[in-house]
Amino acid sequence: MGIVRKAVKGPIIFYRKFISPLKPPTCRFYPTCSAYALEAIEVHGPVKGSWLAARRIARCHPFHPGGIDPVPPRKSPIPEQGGQLNDGSSS
Repeated sequence: MGIVRKAVKGPIIFYRKFISPLKPPTCRFYPTCSAYALEAIEVHGPVKGSWLAARRIARCHPFHPGGIDPVPPRKSPIPEQGGQLNDGSSS
């Protein structure tokens, strides 16, 4: 695990261990926002994972119904075509 990923996950883990237990369970979503953030950072990296987590937290308000909201899967890279370039010429 990279140093940046650890640094981004650190405050979330601190929140889950020390702050969250002091508050009543009022989550609108499954998984919780902190679990979502940790998974998003693990799957998508610290930059995109943090962006996804911030978007999720912004949706947490009394006018949003909540519900099941999993982390989107990572998009697979575009497959190569066997290392051959199609330049329009025939051999």
